Amino acid sequence: MKIIESQISKIHKLSSKRAFLLFVILDIVCMGLGMGVPIINILFGFLVGWYLVKRLSLKKHEMKDILHRLLIDSCITACVTFVGMMLIWGWSVTLLRDSDTEIVNFGTPLILYSPRASLIGWLILMIVISPVLQFLTTIFAGNLTLLSIYGRDKP
Repeated sequence: MKIIESQISKIHKLSSKRAFLLFVILDIVCMGLGMGVPIINILFGFLVGWYLVKRLSLKKHEMKDILHRLLIDSCITACVTFVGMMLIWGWSVTLLRDSDTEIVNFGTPLILYSPRASLIGWLILMIVISPVLQFLTTIFAGNLTLLSIYGRDKP
């Protein structure tokens, strides 16, 4: 158990640049594991939110500073995922100029009535909504971590 605690304390003491680089690498791995569908990135937001608050609370910041930093860092995590999704899915916007047969053969789920509308919905879901969901999970996990750290001080 002490080995795990010492490894976790080493992770919390990483420099900001190394922590960000580690996050970007893990975010790319999550994109790959999801094969371009960022469900794992959204779940990864829980871990990132926990890490951000735990790291900031070890430095003895005030609650206002922790919440402010959590908001900024959550925006950064969502932006990294947004850029990744743009790189993966952005080129498929050009399919909207083609005929419906090419859109049907593209392989996205036909969740709406027409193939063109389904592709538009799929792209909005992948490129816009998924990073927003990751932002929300990061904020949520960070707030839960704050509650578990500072909530026990009060009866």
